Amino acid sequence: MRNTLGDLNNHLYEQLERLGDEDVKGEQLHEEINRSKAIMGIAKNIIDNGSLVLESQKFMDDRFNNQDLPKMLDGGKNG
Repeated sequence: MRNTLGDLNNHLYEQLERLGDEDVKGEQLHEEINRSKAIMGIAKNIIDNGSLVLESQKFMDDRFNNQDLPKMLDGGKNG
């Protein structure tokens, strides 16, 4: 897998550093704030998706056939 939650964490900290740069002012700061809002929305969706996959793994047991799960919820076991 190319992008991981660790990569996401790095991107979030990089954006935080850009927002904390005191040399960024005016329109450039406004652009960084807008970029941060967009990144935050996407990051939330990625984290929510990861939480859903984790929760599905927690509730799977021997009675549950992984073939019955949607592909994105099977933890990569079927594809």
